[in-house]
Amino acid sequence: MTDAYVKLRNEVMAGGTEGPDGGAPVSGARAVLGLGIIAALLVWLAATNIWMFVFAVGILVSIFLHELGHFSTAKLTGMKATQFFLFMGPKLWSFRRGETEYGVRAYPVGAFVRIIGMNNLDEVDPADEPRAYRTKSFPRRLLVITAGSLMHMILAVALLFGVYAVNGRRVSAERVRIASVVESGPAASQGVRPDDVVMAMDGARQTSGSQFVAAIRTHRPGDVVRLTLLGPDGTTREVAVTLAGRPDDPAAGFLGVSSGTELHWNQESVSSAAVHSVTDLGHIMWQSVGGLVTIANPVNIIHHLTDRNADPTTQPGTLVGATKFSSVIGSELGFSGVMLLLAGFNVFIGLFNMVPLLPFDGGHAAIAVYERLRSRRGRQYHADVRKLIPVSMVTLGFLVFLFMSALYLDIARPVK
Repeated sequence: MTDAYVKLRNEVMAGGTEGPDGGAPVSGARAVLGLGIIAALLVWLAATNIWMFVFAVGILVSIFLHELGHFSTAKLTGMKATQFFLFMGPKLWSFRRGETEYGVRAYPVGAFVRIIGMNNLDEVDPADEPRAYRTKSFPRRLLVITAGSLMHMILAVALLFGVYAVNGRRVSAERVRIASVVESGPAASQGVRPDDVVMAMDGARQTSGSQFVAAIRTHRPGDVVRLTLLGPDGTTREVAVTLAGRPDDPAAGFLGVSSGTELHWNQESVSSAAVHSVTDLGHIMWQSVGGLVTIANPVNIIHHLTDRNADPTTQPGTLVGATKFSSVIGSELGFSGVMLLLAGFNVFIGLFNMVPLLPFDGGHAAIAVYERLRSRRGRQYHADVRKLIPVSMVTLGFLVFLFMSALYLDIARPVK
């Protein structure tokens, strides 16, 4: 086996490190340059769009709190954590305090806490073995490994509560509102205007943005659709629009509007906000599970890569696309809208991270459960993770494929 493969294997199976102690701390010119570039990117983002900046900072805080969950529970349960790093890849800057090295790495794709003895492949100094993850009881290991996702859920509830208590709760009006109209497009030529509400299309009531988009997608260029519109002044009118061809797919019908489900703020008391912030978490979790199953489906990924007319609601995305989308949400709903988007992101990432395969935290949790089931009469069973390496490498390969595909779609066909 090559050194590169062994290093990758160890990082996947044990959480990422460059040796038993993580290597020497880094400072100096490389640290100044690397951190300066990161700071410059954040300043550029703030100057470009303040809502993208707010969302990006929220993501960084979420990632930090995820790892803080692992780190704090590891310390609480007597485990030894040798590294606490924001981001991945080569070190930009670090310092050591006590037995732990803290720092920042070059690639802004996550973070990690290194806890010794995560599995039987992880070499540990015999003196430190009593503080290894693998020697601790099942409840302690399960607490530490799930703490990151738990932090995401706690943060999501806090964000929901803050928005509900201050600004109210967004409730669907079960109507479709036109957000913008393409100049010289089919809809604009017939007098469709921003803030018009689509009451019906071809006599069928439209109750959500996704339903409206799906209905348009059933038509082809040249088809005539009849819209019943409610204007901002309260007057109702009907227009007949002849669809054109989409600029990116001439065979698909094109109305020339962007729209969404109309929502309004429902003011709530603090107690009601507290209750709904918890109950709504369950609803968001259910939606996230459905979204996770959809975007992780290879057939769906390939469909989006090969079909420009694929349903945008099922398109996989990355933080690049989410950050771009936050600018749209921010312009429509302001700070509260971005916080709600951030809450949804935290729920999705918290669940995604609990997929029961390595290198996810859920993979370590599944191993802990399996070891508990195999342990008998006070003797703790330790799984041989070498048997899981092929599956883990396939999982890692699929994650790379998913990320690269989603990044391409975010850039080439951004969801609007």
